Amino acid sequence: MPAHHRRTAGTTLRLSFAVLLSTVVVVTSVVIPRDHSTPEAAPNPTTTRTPEPPAAPVTPAPKRNVYTCPGYSGIDRTNPVASLYRDTFAWGPSAPFQVGNGKGDVDWDLNPYKNPSWYMWFHSLRWLGKGIAAGAQGDERALARVSAIAHDWVRDHPYSWKKNIGAHESTMHRTNVLICLRQAVFSGLKVVKLPLSYIWLDKALQEHAWFLQKNYSGDWNHGTDESLALFGIGCTLGRADLKTIAADRLTKAIKTSIDTQGSTNEQSTAYAQFNYSLWGRAADVLHRCGVDPGTTINARRRELAKWLALATDSLGNLHQIGDSEVVKTGPVENTVLEYAGSLGRRGIRPTQRVGIFHAGYIFGRTGWGETRQFTQESAYSIRFGPARKLHGHEDHTAVTYTSRGRDILIDGGHPGYKRDDWRTWAKGPFAHNQMTVRSAKSAHPETELTRSSIGATSEFYELSDSLGRGIDRERSVLVLKDPDLMVVLDRGTSDSDEEYQTLWHLPSDQKVRVAGDTAIAQAPGDRVKTTLLQVPFRQDTTPIQVATGETDPIQGWHYETIDTRKPSPVVKFTRSGRSASILSLIIPTRANAVVSYTTTQQGDRTIVNLIVDKVRTTIAVSPDGTLQRVK
Repeated sequence: MPAHHRRTAGTTLRLSFAVLLSTVVVVTSVVIPRDHSTPEAAPNPTTTRTPEPPAAPVTPAPKRNVYTCPGYSGIDRTNPVASLYRDTFAWGPSAPFQVGNGKGDVDWDLNPYKNPSWYMWFHSLRWLGKGIAAGAQGDERALARVSAIAHDWVRDHPYSWKKNIGAHESTMHRTNVLICLRQAVFSGLKVVKLPLSYIWLDKALQEHAWFLQKNYSGDWNHGTDESLALFGIGCTLGRADLKTIAADRLTKAIKTSIDTQGSTNEQSTAYAQFNYSLWGRAADVLHRCGVDPGTTINARRRELAKWLALATDSLGNLHQIGDSEVVKTGPVENTVLEYAGSLGRRGIRPTQRVGIFHAGYIFGRTGWGETRQFTQESAYSIRFGPARKLHGHEDHTAVTYTSRGRDILIDGGHPGYKRDDWRTWAKGPFAHNQMTVRSAKSAHPETELTRSSIGATSEFYELSDSLGRGIDRERSVLVLKDPDLMVVLDRGTSDSDEEYQTLWHLPSDQKVRVAGDTAIAQAPGDRVKTTLLQVPFRQDTTPIQVATGETDPIQGWHYETIDTRKPSPVVKFTRSGRSASILSLIIPTRANAVVSYTTTQQGDRTIVNLIVDKVRTTIAVSPDGTLQRVK
C-alpha cells in the first residue's frame, strides 16, 4: 500500500514620502521615492531581446537654450509662503519646526528629529518652492524672503561643503532650486539682466557646478540627477563645457541605469518607476538646451515601461521590492503602462504575461483581465540574480503574491533611511518570503535561476544559492491558474546543525489561526481567506509558529510607507538539523471554501491531490525539486 496522508482545512502600496514628478515628456504624474539616498535572467520566455538602438539621427535638435525649472518634488506642498515668513520647515510626518529667527537667518545645523531624510531635504531648499513660485508671479516680499534664506545657506556653506553629508547629498536638488530662484528673479522683477543684488546666485551656481564636477555619484539615479543639475547650470549660464561634461555622463549612464531588457540597477520597483520619469526628463532637458539626446534613452525607457507593466500586481500597485513603499503604477498614456496602471480600464492590453529578467526578476500573472476582472487575476514576483546593491534588499528567492482582489503574500516594506534596527530588519532576509537560516548573517551572494518552464496554466521555477560557507539552499516554485495557488519547495543543507525557517509574511489586516499543519489567514469579515499548508515531504513537519508585532528580535511588521509601520503576521515553517525540506502551499479562496489534500507515493515522487473549493488538481513533487502540475 502506498503511503497515504490526509489533511483537511476549511479555508476560510507609495516609497519614501510618495511625491509626483511631472515632465513635458511624461504627461502623467508618476509616484517617485521621497529620498534618493544611498544605503546602494534567464531569457524572456515570451519576447525576444530588444536590440541596441541605431545611432543618433543626423539632424540636430533645435537650439532653444532653455532649462525648465523641474519643480520641488512635492516638498513645497507642506511649506506655504506664510510658513516661510516664520522660517518654518515641514517634511514628512514630523511637525513643522522653526529653523530660523524669522528674518531668514537659518540654523543649518538643526536636525530636531534625528532623521537623515529630514536633514537632507532641509538642505535641498526645495521647501522654498511656494515662495519662489509666488515671487515669479511678482510677489516681491515672497521673493525677498526665499532669496534671504537661500543666500543665508550660501553664506553659511562656503565651498566645499562635502564634509556635511546633508549639504553634500542635496547639492543636485539645491542647484535646481537656485536655478528656479534665478528664473523667478527675472520674471518676478520683470528684468532682462540679473540685478547686482542677486549676483551671488551666479557665483553660487558656479560653485555648485564645480562641486558636481568633482563629486559624481555614479551611474544611478543620484548621478543622473547630478548630471541634469550640472547641465542646467551650463544651460543657464551659457557654459558649453559644463553641458558637454553632463551630456557625456548621461550618454554613458543610461546604458548602466537601464539595461536592454528594461531593468534598472536600483533593485527597487519604486526607484525603477522614478527612473522612468527621470530619464524622460533627461531627454527633454538635453533637447531643450540644444543637445540631441540620441535614441538610446527613449529605447531603454520603452523597455522599462514594459518591465513596469509586468511588475504591476493585480491591484494596480508595483510589487513592493527593495526600497519601495506601496506605490501605484503610473498609467502613462501611449505606453503599456496605461493599461496596467488604469486596472485595464483604458489603453492597449499587454500581450506578455510572464517576464524573466537577467537582473534578477520574475514577474507573472494569470492574465490581464481577458476572462475575469483585472483585480481578480493573480500576480506574483520572484527575486534572484546579482547580490544586493543600491536600493536592494536581501530578498533573493523571495516571492510576493496578489489574488482575488487583495494582497496574499507581502514584503516587509521600506522603513526609510535611518540606520537603526528597523532598517536592518527590513533590508535583511527575515523581512521577506524566503527560507532563512538564523546563523547566516552575511549578505546574500548571487542567486541563480537554474530552471524555468512556462505553461498555459502553470509556471515552474528553480533557484539556488549559498547563504554562507557550507550553507546551501534551493527553492522550487510552481504557480497555478484555476485554481490559483502557489506551491513552494525549500531545501537546505549545511555542514553543521542549523535552524531553517520558511517565512510567509501576510497583510496587516489578517488574523491567523493554526490547526495542525494548516494556518488560515483572514481579515475579519473579509470574503477571501488564505490557507497555508505545511505538507510533509521527506521530513516530518513541526508545529507552525506565528509572529506578529514582535520587537526582540524584530519580526511581524509591514511598512506600507516609511511613516506607516503596522504589525503583520508572519507564518513560520521550521526545520532543524543539517538539512531541511519544507513544502508549502499558499491557497487564496472564498471565505467559505473548503481546501483538502491527500498525498501518495508514485515511485520516488510525492503526489499531492488537492481539492480547492470543489476543484481538483494534482501536483507531483520529485526528489530533485521538480514541481509539476499533473492535473
